[in-house]
Amino acid sequence: MVKLILKGISMALKSTRKQRNRMMQKLERFAEDCRGVGLKVTPQRIAVYKLLAESQEHPSAETVWRSLRRTYPHISLDTVNRNLLTFVEMGLASMVEGSGEVRRYDGDLDNHQHFRCVKCRKIFDFHHEPFDDIKLPASISSKFKVLRKTLYLEGICDACRRKSRS
Repeated sequence: MVKLILKGISMALKSTRKQRNRMMQKLERFAEDCRGVGLKVTPQRIAVYKLLAESQEHPSAETVWRSLRRTYPHISLDTVNRNLLTFVEMGLASMVEGSGEVRRYDGDLDNHQHFRCVKCRKIFDFHHEPFDDIKLPASISSKFKVLRKTLYLEGICDACRRKSRS
């Protein structure tokens, strides 16, 4: 049953064969991870994960919910929110927080950093290899167990800078 759902979702993707295969592998791994922690692999849960994994937008729970309501009209915002939080706990996604904004989620687990435009509020991924292994001062590493190191920058993106010049 799960394989049929995953295959149907994968075939619906408008992408290259290589991208479809990569997404199919991600979805199969996702299903295994869910079963490994005792979660049911439901069409709604798969759809939330798939949307997050494909997104470049760092969506909020509400953004995911609005998008999925077209296909799953009875899905609740609470269901989407709980699933996203579960994905973060499972290490399948990360939360991008900053400056009092709503929680945004990232399904890209490859090493990268974030830049958030304070004008348009878009979040951009970038990768600067020296940031991958930020050295911690002894005063931190001796007092705390660091589980994750992230870098989050804020400023004004090029598009907003161009708009303000005109």
